[in-house]
Amino acid sequence: MPTTFRPYEPDQLLLAPDVRDWLAEEHLAHHVSDLVDGLNLTAFYAPYEPRRMVKVLLYGYATRMFSSRRIARKLEEDMAFRVLGAENFPSHRTLCEFRRRHLEDFKGMFVKVVRVAREMGLASFGKLSRDGTTVRANVSKRKAMSDGRMGAEKRRPEWERKPKGGQPYKRAYG
Repeated sequence: MPTTFRPYEPDQLLLAPDVRDWLAEEHLAHHVSDLVDGLNLTAFYAPYEPRRMVKVLLYGYATRMFSSRRIARKLEEDMAFRVLGAENFPSHRTLCEFRRRHLEDFKGMFVKVVRVAREMGLASFGKLSRDGTTVRANVSKRKAMSDGRMGAEKRRPEWERKPKGGQPYKRAYG
């Protein structure tokens, strides 16, 4: 019995005409875009439009992506990055140079972004505390090495050292 498949028509376009419609209405990329549109970016300069570069980098930081190479790759693969980059693909060098050139401006802008995010209810910031709990390690005193013992072990010739779980061996020289 022959198998029937659904028709395959790769030339048929079923995507939304506006790339922003590809993301959900409450997606983080829309919030980042609206937030950056409201900022004063006169201090920024780049071969690409500065708003675009700031949006892409801020969204990368918000999604825990800090490498300019990974962000450049995501601009081609990830729909949210494509929307923020407006279908432009700056290289990782361009992203890195933009970040390096405007590092001080980013610091001031980041504080503003965090304040606005808190006011909008997009982020909540509580107190951060460190726990001082001591945890016992499962270490054998017999196998643990002190600095002195480790130095003595390094000075021993390689052929006299014990292989794991066996007797010391000597090389057979003929």
